[in-house]
Amino acid sequence: MDQPATPLEDIRARIAQAARIAGRAPGSVELVAISKTHAAEAIAPLIAQGQRVFGENRVQEAEAKWPALRAENPDVRLHLVGQLQSNKAEDALALFDCIHSVDRPSLVAALGKAMDRTGRRVPCFVQVNIGAEEQKGGCAISEVPALLASAREAQIPVEGLMCVPPLGIEAAPFFALLAKIAADNGVPQLSMGMSEDFETAVMLGATHVRVGSALFGARN
Repeated sequence: MDQPATPLEDIRARIAQAARIAGRAPGSVELVAISKTHAAEAIAPLIAQGQRVFGENRVQEAEAKWPALRAENPDVRLHLVGQLQSNKAEDALALFDCIHSVDRPSLVAALGKAMDRTGRRVPCFVQVNIGAEEQKGGCAISEVPALLASAREAQIPVEGLMCVPPLGIEAAPFFALLAKIAADNGVPQLSMGMSEDFETAVMLGATHVRVGSALFGARN
């Protein structure tokens, strides 16, 4: 077999292989290229290779580099994968096509009001603190049903759950747990898996994998 010519081709091939092993269609997994801290000059080659979904951590950083990139590539979609401050909710709606980090009632309230004001209802994921780590964002597992209920009441289109497992521990049990929580709560999509573990995530049901360093190299 020919070796993939680029990191993007390599990641796509590995996603497809993991999906096939799991009996899934390769097209059922969305690759979100995490471009946080990387300049437009590093992002443009991936766009040229056909990548169309990118993820950023911060509203301000995305505002600085994406308007020009999207003017040239209007079909590119942008996902917010980092923590969102409630006072930035309307700014985020103006810029992003999906938000992966809804994690608390105050943010649900802010997003609901911003969606009502703007008329723009952006798909969202509820972020779950799957490893119960004090330093990480995400709602507690026990709070997922209530947060989903409040988001639905606010007419926020919640499509799934997101998690970041603890570092240095096998990720598979955390991915399996997120998949069970999602199934128990009737949400179909799973944003899980990063550069080190996205193949495991795909085999355990990920619909979105968030890959940065494997595509771009080390962060700036």
